[in-house]
Amino acid sequence: MLIERVGYEALIQDEGRFGFAHLGVPRAGAADLDSYRLGARLVGNMPGAAAIEYLLGDVAVRAEVPITIAVTGAAGEIQIGGRAVARNVAHYVPAGTLLEIKPAAYGMRGYLSVRGGIDVPLVLGSRSHDSLAGLGPAALRAGDRVPIGSATAGCPAHADVVVDSISGDGVTDVDFAPGPREDCFTDVAIELLRTSTWQVSTEVNRVGARLTGPRLEHAGDVQIPSEAMHLGSIQVPASGQPIVFLANYPSTGGYPVIGVVTAASIPRLTQARPGSEVRFRRLP
Repeated sequence: MLIERVGYEALIQDEGRFGFAHLGVPRAGAADLDSYRLGARLVGNMPGAAAIEYLLGDVAVRAEVPITIAVTGAAGEIQIGGRAVARNVAHYVPAGTLLEIKPAAYGMRGYLSVRGGIDVPLVLGSRSHDSLAGLGPAALRAGDRVPIGSATAGCPAHADVVVDSISGDGVTDVDFAPGPREDCFTDVAIELLRTSTWQVSTEVNRVGARLTGPRLEHAGDVQIPSEAMHLGSIQVPASGQPIVFLANYPSTGGYPVIGVVTAASIPRLTQARPGSEVRFRRLP
């Protein structure tokens, strides 16, 4: 498969890298696991097969052999040989045909899944690109040829239930549980996290999303040693503006964690664009 255009960014991702946090190696993997897993199911791939994760669309690839693909997550119009096709559906692409994914109106990250998976070498048990640790395959560029593996699963499937992480231009609601350092914050700060509407800043990437809103005050001069971080950790530095760690989160951090966003809410937050609004719903 020949990459002809990559837009802002295109990376190879799978479920991620597990069991190496003690060495400082993050999980990485697909930022929106719901969309990634839907794509794998649609094309009949085994769990963990690698796909292409792109940022905002504007991607073009040419099939050099006949392939079966699905586009999930953020995507504008999808064309195969100039003909518009649907998102969240498996499609056949004949050899020599151009597949184009136009810029997305909503959402941040989309997934191009190919039957057989992207067949690049495993690094610490994963094919995912890790921008924080510098592991895995390099970011894709125009002119790259991407190898495709042999299909080992059943036939491409019809998705009877589609979990869509894209919330359009509305507010993104995310659930969270109290964090291990909630006692490092004032009662007012704890309440503000839940009752305020936050805005996604321009400082958002695969590592985390920095949100802007009312200042979350620490309870006094908080000094804690670096400690383990987790997917969804809501870390609050001295600025009082929360940062939610996403797929490429670091293994340790030195600021107190006021809460932890649930795994089920991470895909929705991952798809929230800069300038969009986020609300936190505290779990009992």
